[in-house]
Amino acid sequence: MAGFEKFLAVSDEVQQALAKGQPVLALESTLITHGLAWPHNLETALAIETAVREQGVVPATAAVLGGKLRLGLNESALRQLAESGHRVVKCSRRDLSLVLQSGKSGATTVASTMMIAHLAGVRVFATGGIGGVHRGAASSFDISADLQELTRTPVAVVCAGPKAILDLGLTREYLETHGVPVIGYRTDTLPPFYSRDSAYAVDQRYDQATEIAQALRIQWALGLAGVLVVNPIPADCAMDQDQVEQPIADACRDAAKAGISGKDLTPWLLARLELLTAGESVKTNIALLLNNARLGAQIAVALSEQQGS
Repeated sequence: MAGFEKFLAVSDEVQQALAKGQPVLALESTLITHGLAWPHNLETALAIETAVREQGVVPATAAVLGGKLRLGLNESALRQLAESGHRVVKCSRRDLSLVLQSGKSGATTVASTMMIAHLAGVRVFATGGIGGVHRGAASSFDISADLQELTRTPVAVVCAGPKAILDLGLTREYLETHGVPVIGYRTDTLPPFYSRDSAYAVDQRYDQATEIAQALRIQWALGLAGVLVVNPIPADCAMDQDQVEQPIADACRDAAKAGISGKDLTPWLLARLELLTAGESVKTNIALLLNNARLGAQIAVALSEQQGS
């Protein structure tokens, strides 16, 4: 990817941390523009960055602004994204060059945040949940680019599992088929985002961030790509799976009737789910975002310390 440097703008704080071997944690921006509504989006983005700093880690939120792929945003830029909301382009890998050429602002998904983090040399990224195989994919072929990015980009993604609106079993099968390790943090099963347990096993359970960091170092020493680290939402914040399944099914049915598809589908389903759960899904989403940011920061610290030893 020679020549990408002219399109990449890394904040001074992130650059200095990387140069000194200090821990940095990448964060996405689609949750700000498409995942949460104003003003909860800005409040949550700032709370996540604060939680990361409290672990001694530099937060590095990604976005496309001013014709650049940016890593490390100040509060003014976060506010700009939060106030703009859906007017900002939702950018996966396929969209980056087009948005750069247009000069528009773009919010990064899991896939594009992984890509930008890798270009800058950041190894760990925390988010809410990853995209995956959508329900009904046998006919729609709707499979998130997040999964393919994990097969090609050597970044660890810390999340609460695939988003609950997806087909969990098919998403797990895709990851297995394409050789993406799924590490469970203090869990033996793949969490389904809003709740803690499922019928699908992880590849390996670790109970300490240091163990995860050791596994990541081996993964990348072998020249392999991404790793999915799943972190169940805290029990006191979790929703019961039976409680959330019917609203999800109703939201998917409503989306099909409305003809919603492609990159618009996930934001539409999440907004519909907020309405159907009387706001409970949003509270849970914010709780797991903060939980994942803390674990991601701990893994970044452990990785930094091990590389320096």
